[in-house]
Amino acid sequence: MKKILALLLCAVMVFSLAACGGSSEESAAPESTAPESSAPESTAPDGESAAIPGLEDGVFTVGMECAYAPYNWMQMDDSNGAVPISNVPGSYANGYDVMIAKKICEANGWELEIVSSAWDSLTPAVQSGTMDANIAGQSMTAERMQEVDMAGPYYYATIVCVTTKDSPYASATSIADLAGGTCTAQSGTIWYDSCLPQIPDANIQSPAETAPAMIMQLQTGTVDFICTDMPTAMGAVAKDDNLVILNFSGTDGDFQFASEEERAENVNIGIAVQKGNTALKDAIDAVLSTMTEDDFNALMDEAISIQPEV
Repeated sequence: MKKILALLLCAVMVFSLAACGGSSEESAAPESTAPESSAPESTAPDGESAAIPGLEDGVFTVGMECAYAPYNWMQMDDSNGAVPISNVPGSYANGYDVMIAKKICEANGWELEIVSSAWDSLTPAVQSGTMDANIAGQSMTAERMQEVDMAGPYYYATIVCVTTKDSPYASATSIADLAGGTCTAQSGTIWYDSCLPQIPDANIQSPAETAPAMIMQLQTGTVDFICTDMPTAMGAVAKDDNLVILNFSGTDGDFQFASEEERAENVNIGIAVQKGNTALKDAIDAVLSTMTEDDFNALMDEAISIQPEV
């Protein structure tokens, strides 16, 4: 009887072990497939970047002059959130454009790379794919948008003139009051190409290569006034209280354009991307659409407050 009971007990134990073995294999199967099911979630950001031409490596390469305060400038440390300039070792970029670029990267999970470039080289660099985008205070003109696509606007910039407090032009209330004055503006801009020629008998000097060079000509008395946009003017006045802004906006004495649409092209500031790179343009616009004009102005005020001396 004991032998029979022993045999029965052995049979039960064998059955139990078999059952446990089967249960272990079944539970192991889901564990072995779990990484496969979770993999798409962990690689989703990379997948999204890979779908955007130029962002396959997750690095957003942005061109700017790094010499156009308060939009962008170069400094020698990382204070106030400045970002290293990849092609100028030991230097850092900061300003409104850098702040906007950082917001775009934060929203998309990209790494930001800033590249310093001469103004005239910015558009060719985007066209060739050397830069993913230019965030450089560029107007959204019809001519420029034949060469690149532009996201934005990411700022609305009124066109103004700047002179010195002791200048005979300091009390000007229209561009007609600037008649005969010696003036300049930055090269490759609407200010030089279209605005200054509207001033009667203007003595237009050669264009300045950079915004600081333009402002320097005014400070040294080489010119009577300069033409620029409001942020550049505000930045200059914030650092030199001998300068005054002449703003004719909304008056009959303002600079004229063929239509309000053309005016908007020249005061709306956009972000250039390679022609046809709709995915990148849309990704940038998605971030900018969450910001209001008040947000843009507040960020510009912050940039002006931390900019270095002109």
